[in-house]
Amino acid sequence: MKRFTALFLITVFTMSCGGTPEDESTGRLASHLNFYNWSYYIGETTISDFQDMTGVRVRYDNYSSNEEVLARLQAGVSGYDVVVPSDYMVEVMISLGLLRPLNHDNLPNIIHMDPRFMGLPFDPENRYSIPYQWGSAGIGVNTARIPDFEESWGLLWDERYSGRISMLDDMRSGLVPALKLLGYSVNTTSEQELEEALDLMIQQKPIVKAYTSDTYIDLLKSGDVWIAYGWSGDIYQVARDNPDIRFFIPQEGTYLWVDNMVIPQKAPSPYTAEVFMNYIMDPEVSAGITNATWYASPNSNATDYIRPEITGDPSIYLSDEILDRSEFLQDVGEQTRLYERIWSRLKSH
Repeated sequence: MKRFTALFLITVFTMSCGGTPEDESTGRLASHLNFYNWSYYIGETTISDFQDMTGVRVRYDNYSSNEEVLARLQAGVSGYDVVVPSDYMVEVMISLGLLRPLNHDNLPNIIHMDPRFMGLPFDPENRYSIPYQWGSAGIGVNTARIPDFEESWGLLWDERYSGRISMLDDMRSGLVPALKLLGYSVNTTSEQELEEALDLMIQQKPIVKAYTSDTYIDLLKSGDVWIAYGWSGDIYQVARDNPDIRFFIPQEGTYLWVDNMVIPQKAPSPYTAEVFMNYIMDPEVSAGITNATWYASPNSNATDYIRPEITGDPSIYLSDEILDRSEFLQDVGEQTRLYERIWSRLKSH
């Protein structure tokens, strides 16, 4: 068994005497845990190892956008114990009272987390969230079909590749290429700037094969698309099996994200959720997720267990130059409605 097993079992034994009031009443872990996460976003044995060590059965469901998770929680869906929203969405969920505060006494592995990804503006005391993975958005290209190209968001508007381009189906990340091409912030609240971005996206729409945040991996694998706007780890997963696939971050810059583990306010097993979150923060477990997904780990002590081709890739563990040209998505408050209208107009055009 891996080294983390014994340490983790000691932690579980110690914590089983405490926890939230609901779990204290049973004095043991729940029999099941419901984990709601993005597609293709888990290690090969992450869940099975947890199940073997604890006896807790994990139901693992997927979603394709932050807004999908938000809608389900707002609708009162109460079956999820752990979900993994992105940075700006954590802030939204906190403001709406949808998340349960964490008991840090049940999270001793928090000592392994990189300080750069703790205490971020969307949850400055990490009262509600713990980093899961981080990364960036960019473009995946099938170089067998397109051997020469400029590393710019403008590639997504190249009419020579009509019907071979996929775009993310998400109102915030979906507008990033147009905003960056125009030289605007990905967090703009200017109606004029967003209208300009919409015009650019409408010009592009006839050459787009699909707007998708989950199936573009399959489209890139099959060759149905040659250019895919997507998240770094997703595209690297395709590139492992097809060396013709190359990922790059456009010269105009991109947006950065940190996905975070949170516990919904109505979670049926919050203590078991914290045990699971603590398990994910074990350096070897976190490294296993990175090795499978090719997304960067926010765990400082996971580096020794991560494949060197991942830690050494400047498109995954970003250079200072790229970081300087990039931004985190932020909650835009009431202007979220403006983004919703802009995106709806694009999709219905």
